[in-house]
Amino acid sequence: MANAPSAGLVAADPRVLALAAQVAESREQDIPLLLLKLKGILSSASLGSEESKKIKQDIYSYDLTQYCMLVLRQDHFQLHGGWATAAQLAEILSHCCVGLEMKEDLEEFHKKFLPSAIDNLLVLGRRLQARFIQAIKDEEKQDFLRWFQTVTDAICWLLGGHIQLTACVLQSDHFLQLLITDDVETAILMMSVLHNLLKVNSSALLQVDEETLHSVLDELVYKLSSTTNPAIGNAATKLLLVVAKFCKQLVKLLTTRYKGLKGLLSKQWTGKGFDRDLSQLLDLLYLEQSNGKGEMQRQHQAACVIQAMWRGFQTRKRLKKLPHAVTTLQRSFRAKREQELQHLKKQKEDEALKLQMQLQRQRSMRLFHERQLALLKIIHASQVDKYMEEMERKSALTIQRFWRGYRARRNFHQQRQSVKEYKAAVVIQRAVCKFLEKRRRRRSLSSWKDPKGLTDEQRLALQQKVDDYIKLHPASQMSEERSKELHMQAQEKLAQFLLRSRLDQRAAQRRETLLAQVNTDVELLMNAPGLAETTEKDLDVFMSRSVPVATKARQSHNTMLKYTRWPWWKKLGDEFMEDDVIPDDDLNAELGTLFIGGRKSC
Repeated sequence: MANAPSAGLVAADPRVLALAAQVAESREQDIPLLLLKLKGILSSASLGSEESKKIKQDIYSYDLTQYCMLVLRQDHFQLHGGWATAAQLAEILSHCCVGLEMKEDLEEFHKKFLPSAIDNLLVLGRRLQARFIQAIKDEEKQDFLRWFQTVTDAICWLLGGHIQLTACVLQSDHFLQLLITDDVETAILMMSVLHNLLKVNSSALLQVDEETLHSVLDELVYKLSSTTNPAIGNAATKLLLVVAKFCKQLVKLLTTRYKGLKGLLSKQWTGKGFDRDLSQLLDLLYLEQSNGKGEMQRQHQAACVIQAMWRGFQTRKRLKKLPHAVTTLQRSFRAKREQELQHLKKQKEDEALKLQMQLQRQRSMRLFHERQLALLKIIHASQVDKYMEEMERKSALTIQRFWRGYRARRNFHQQRQSVKEYKAAVVIQRAVCKFLEKRRRRRSLSSWKDPKGLTDEQRLALQQKVDDYIKLHPASQMSEERSKELHMQAQEKLAQFLLRSRLDQRAAQRRETLLAQVNTDVELLMNAPGLAETTEKDLDVFMSRSVPVATKARQSHNTMLKYTRWPWWKKLGDEFMEDDVIPDDDLNAELGTLFIGGRKSC
């Protein structure tokens, strides 16, 4: 945003200064109505005068034009005055931008502010066009059309003051959307905007990219070909005439891209009230065509020569193949005729068989009815109902039998494919199982397998390495006597090792036995009474070796019995222990002895 003028500069217009103060202090919804006062301020000075330039510069300096742009971006249903206020603000914005002489921030004004302003005007025009098309009442349509025309006039006024914006407008998607419409009134207004744009900058179409240029020309030609409205035709014709006059390079594009344009203009739009412009456009198009006529004739002659050579080659080729083609044609004709005769013969036979079956069925029905009448004459009157019920039952059984047979045959035909697939799968599985069984047998019979993945070259290389190693490390020759002597020495060493291991095993067993005896004696001594309480029976325990063993066994037995008599809550966690295993802690506690460091501890 621009800044307010400093105190050293010329004093600003008091009306602009007061309006800027009101806008700064007012609410957001009141700003659009305040900005409408700019129209009276701008109209107070003559157009192009120094006073007018000074007022526009003050308006821009106090950011009032930026406020106008911000209001145009808002939702116009929330504005006081709605679309009418928005259209008047668009007109004010365009008049403020035209004739404004910027002394500072010139680049920002031309590259940022003006493109943003023209884009906002195009967006507003797009919204008004949509509202005009959706309106139903005539009064609403007239209002929206008037506001739309105000916005288009503002766009033309802004383009007239800043020619560099023409390329920006043509490349805008909003402008193309405004131009591509089926509505007559808005289409005429947009074509008038494009007409004024080309008058302001005749080379504008040459400054845009090829896609945008083709889109604009396609829409103009489409309007000429899709409608019969003279107003649309007149506006589109004038536009194409301006394009052809001011942009000579585009005349060739019109003649080459739209080949039927001349015929369309001369047949459909002649005598519609704008023959003068139409004849000028046709003269320009025919002139361009006559200039390129020589080149076209040369290309036409070259194409004729190429076509003549190609057709001659194709004709000679067909003539060479003609005998074979005739033979093939005759063969196919005879085969087709024979097929048709067979088809007719089969059709006649089917018809004769059908007729014969029908006659036979009628004869059978007649005989059946005659037999039935004869039986009814013989049968007693009281037995007629019973006979008829029996005949109905038999008829029902016959119908059911035929229906079930038909249904079974139909299901069989439907399931035939699945049965075939099942049988094929069984055959394939049987063959695969046999193949796998044979391969397993072959593997079990052949114990030796050649190394996998070795090629002939690799096998030769390995053999060469083995030969080289044997040459470098030859085996030493040994006599038979030396071999026998080494064998005897090995046998003697093996016998000595076995004897030594057996002796070591016996010594280990003896040590274990002595250790067990010592442990037993220690336990007996620790459990023995004092010397004052010793009896003769206690002396016999120490004199005999069987008595300590029996005593030890008795004590272990008593401990096991006591363990089995424990309550269930003491045995929790012992479910996975073996039955004959007793915890060491319980056993030691029951024995009441513990040997630690040569002492007895209770």
